[in-house]
Order: sequence, then C-alpha cells, then structure tokens
Amino acid sequence: MKCLIAYVTYSGNTEEIADLIEDELVKRQIEVDSYDVSYDQMDMDLEQYDLVFLGTFTWDYGSVPEEMVAFLHEVQLESNEVAVFGSGDTQFGGEDIYCRAVEALSAIYKSNWQGLKIEQSPRGSQEGLISKWLERVLADVNITI
Repeated sequence: MKCLIAYVTYSGNTEEIADLIEDELVKRQIEVDSYDVSYDQMDMDLEQYDLVFLGTFTWDYGSVPEEMVAFLHEVQLESNEVAVFGSGDTQFGGEDIYCRAVEALSAIYKSNWQGLKIEQSPRGSQEGLISKWLERVLADVNITI
C-alpha cells in the first residue's frame, strides 16, 4: 500500500498532524510520500496512491487556503480514496467556522470518513484522536493498526 499526505500549514500545527500520521503509517510498513503544497514542487502521478490524506487549516473565516486550492486544481484529484484532516482554532470565529475547510474538502471529495479536526496543536490528548481516526480510516481499507 502507498499513501500520499498532502498538506498546507502556516503555523506548523497541520504539519505536526501530518507528521504524526506519517509516523503511524511508516510503523505499519506503509509507503508514504509527504508533500507540503506551499513549498514543495513535484510532478505527481496520483494513480500510484491507494489512499490520499489532505491536510488543511481553516483560513479567512472558513476558507480552504489558496495553496491547497491551487494544488488540488493542478493535480485534479478524482478517483483515489481521500481522508481529510486539519487544525483549527475556536478562538477565532467560534464553532461556526471551526475547521470548516476540513468539512469542505471532505464534502468535495465525498470522503468515506469524517474529517479529523484538531484544536490548534496536536500535542497531548489530541494525539490519541489522531490515532483513533487513523485506525478507522485504515480499517476501512483493510489495514490493521
């Protein structure tokens, strides 16, 4: 099995989530390519991936960051399984816009899984949320954790 983790981060929180997901996948001997859509330039054949993880924070009162939008437009993600994760902050905008970008991408790609929403940094008890979410995703694609 081969997975892609494509994410966008400004504060580093979404990158931390991506790193934790990658660590869990590698422990299970799953091949992983991790890609920061803000900085990395790479020619990508999405057909080589069995599962795609999209990571985003919520920007500008509920929007998906422009870098992620541009990446998705460029690669035209269609047929792959897509799981969406992201970081948010209820201090800015409250529950109404908390992780709205995660919800938007999950809906656009008709994800089989509820998006993973992490309040700010994934440290502490929130690391457990990541593990449980990843366990559900991988169970659905017949990978045991």
